[in-house]
Amino acid sequence: MKDKYRDMMDQPLPQLAGHPRMSMENRAAQFAPFAALTGYGEAVAETARLTEEWVELDEDAIALLDGRLREIRDKLAEQPVVTVRYFVPDPRKSGGAYRTQTGRVRKIDGFKGILVLGEDCEIPIRRIVGIGD
Repeated sequence: MKDKYRDMMDQPLPQLAGHPRMSMENRAAQFAPFAALTGYGEAVAETARLTEEWVELDEDAIALLDGRLREIRDKLAEQPVVTVRYFVPDPRKSGGAYRTQTGRVRKIDGFKGILVLGEDCEIPIRRIVGIGD
């Protein structure tokens, strides 16, 4: 089989009149990967990203948190340092993540329903699941 085409091996490539040869760069571009499903990889990654479900607190846990918030409110002038565990809803899908933040309590705003730690951390009171020292 090899001998059948041996005479062609040393021949120059045929050139059609009026059709210039394609550059090596353009020839290589023909074989580049084709992204027919643009954004598909990101969509799969987003679907695979795990979230946690919000767990409603029972009445005992709510009573403990209310008591802890009252203690902090009584010591607000001292700006006590606390560690707060709270739930942050995911903006793109159901569920969210539990976060922990430590800082000095600057303010408890009952009207807005927020606990302010440090300069710029506002935590919705209804999302708090635990407060420690």
